[in-house]
Amino acid sequence: MSEKTDTVKLGKQLNEGKTKIVYEITSQPGKVLLQSKDKITAGNAARQHEMKGKAIVSTATAAKVFELLAIAGVKSHFIKQHSDTAFIAEACDMIPIEWVTRRVATGSFLKRNPGVTEGYRFCPPKLEMFYKDDAAGDPQWSREQILESKMTHGGLLIGPDEVDMMSKVTVCVFEILEKAWATLDCSLIDMKIEFGVNNKGEIVLADIIDSDSWRLWPSGDKRLMKDKQVYRDMAEVTEEGLALVKRNFEWVAERLDHLTPKPNCRAVVFMGSPSDFAFSQKIAETCQKYGLPCEMRVSSAHKGTDETLNILAQYEGENIPTVFIAVAGRSNGLGPVLSGNASWPVINCPPIKADWGNEDVWSSLRLPSGLGCSTVISPEAAGLMAAQIMSLHDHLIWSRLRANKLNTWLGLKKVDKKCRTEQTVE
Repeated sequence: MSEKTDTVKLGKQLNEGKTKIVYEITSQPGKVLLQSKDKITAGNAARQHEMKGKAIVSTATAAKVFELLAIAGVKSHFIKQHSDTAFIAEACDMIPIEWVTRRVATGSFLKRNPGVTEGYRFCPPKLEMFYKDDAAGDPQWSREQILESKMTHGGLLIGPDEVDMMSKVTVCVFEILEKAWATLDCSLIDMKIEFGVNNKGEIVLADIIDSDSWRLWPSGDKRLMKDKQVYRDMAEVTEEGLALVKRNFEWVAERLDHLTPKPNCRAVVFMGSPSDFAFSQKIAETCQKYGLPCEMRVSSAHKGTDETLNILAQYEGENIPTVFIAVAGRSNGLGPVLSGNASWPVINCPPIKADWGNEDVWSSLRLPSGLGCSTVISPEAAGLMAAQIMSLHDHLIWSRLRANKLNTWLGLKKVDKKCRTEQTVE
């Protein structure tokens, strides 16, 4: 173990897998230490070799992946990296199912589905489940088999709602990582993840995600693969071959650093009056929720047209992708003026009042030809629309939007289950 492990008091060994050991942390109840091994395996450990330094690479990869998912808003057991070869996580009762998402048909899928051509693209991604049983070769299970097994973990019966939730999270995790890798011209072909039940009775993404977990093809070219398939395909494993696999894994870990860049886009809210500040602040808060930086300016297109255009020119001259949001009541000249002079998108979000709202809104809706600014009434909707526009440019914003959609779905699912349960009890 790394020298840093003396900062926590370890208890008993809870589990040992092919590539990791899980220890209880007695000084931090409810938490565990996942210690990676310098070992690589394939074919349910039918092939296995020592690979010096793999534990460091695997831990770095897992920590970066979980941190990226946390930025997006996907809940997992990961807490923090503890040392070069271990990280601290929530204690979980693991569910013995591997959840596999595939974008491209390759590998075992072709063997199980004769007639499907390698490279067939699944849209939406293909979801498969496999029961973890080395002796049986990790057989593929259907949804019905999982339900009929009536497995219970962490005091939670894995029923239809739980299977649905894990299915949704699995696809979301894949799509977020797929989008991230695409920014580096790498295709995420497929990947596997696992879930556990924490001490709160919640199902969370758990275990470890590293280069053992996926197929990754730079430029979409299988010949350039950087994953464990290189090891699987070796007719004979040599020291040179293991060194190549390790270099590939290091390549992946290093490039993960480039998947969480600082945002290079923004929203700018133009207020026609300082009285619109509270309304505009709601727009800014929504933008920031999705990781979109937001600035606020005050400028009246009616009373200070030249200054409005000067501010606009400053922003466009900085060459930072920008969405402009015009907040102006009564007669909205601000949005149309910005739209008529800007090359970037403009959103009208007039703070409609009850007295003249029905009349005032037409100044945002009926515009001269050649103007393309859209109009929304809700400040939250304006911030959301700005984030959606910029998600075309920034994969982290897209990921937050995708995870928010997932979390909304999960929240409704949990409330619906609770409602049904309470009715049954009554």
